[in-house]
Amino acid sequence: MRPAASIAVSLLAFAVPVAQQPVRPQPVQTAERPVMSSASRIVPPRAEYKLPNGRKFVYDVEWRLWSAGTATLRTDAAGPEQRVTASADSTGVVALLYTVHDSFEAFLDSKTFCSSRITKKTEEGFRKREMQIRFDSVRRKAVLNEKNLNSGATKQVERDTPGCVTDVVSAFYYIASLPLAQGATYIFPLNDGGETVDVRVNVEGAEEVTTPAGTYNTIRVQLEAAQGVVKERGSLWIWYSDDAERIPVQMRARLFWGTLTMRLQRVER
Repeated sequence: MRPAASIAVSLLAFAVPVAQQPVRPQPVQTAERPVMSSASRIVPPRAEYKLPNGRKFVYDVEWRLWSAGTATLRTDAAGPEQRVTASADSTGVVALLYTVHDSFEAFLDSKTFCSSRITKKTEEGFRKREMQIRFDSVRRKAVLNEKNLNSGATKQVERDTPGCVTDVVSAFYYIASLPLAQGATYIFPLNDGGETVDVRVNVEGAEEVTTPAGTYNTIRVQLEAAQGVVKERGSLWIWYSDDAERIPVQMRARLFWGTLTMRLQRVER
């Protein structure tokens, strides 16, 4: 069994084939949830939202009370674009059972938040791959080029898109750029080289969260999808700091074999 790349699980890709009773976050009472838009689309960021350029967020990944690995997120300006980098590495006992060493580099338009391309290098168990996905908003295509580093086999696949989409790492910051009004729902298109899927973000409410990096007032959101990588990887939650920066301070993936929790360990400049 191997972990798949999805919004959170691509960074929490520390999978071991074992059953565990899932831990569900305690519900937060909210008003009846209004749907902000029935159409799936990428909208430009709020004027007051600024990407946390020049800072790297370092996370500890926990599985069954064990430290399972580390993950990072970072953004930097790259001319008219934004560069987002991420990594995931298994450690300790989990690394002995299942090696994970993944790195991601994505670029998006700083004004529209449309993704332009993403490169992924993944080592998950015995499987090693390099992938580049280029998003052509004019042709409305996602072009995937993939190389199997074990066999040397390559493939190229084109998929239709609605034009402007986000990718599995830029999506962290796209969600942060939304108003995230309590009880609201937002829908956006995400592409990871296959069919474009609509991801639904449900804003569940406010919650105080303590991490090794400190205690934060947060906004908790749940991610859902009718198909694709988000649906296949179970339930996903992200806790964003309830301030102008909207830092992702905690994430949780509840999968059929167990629950992974990723907490902010420290911030590096």
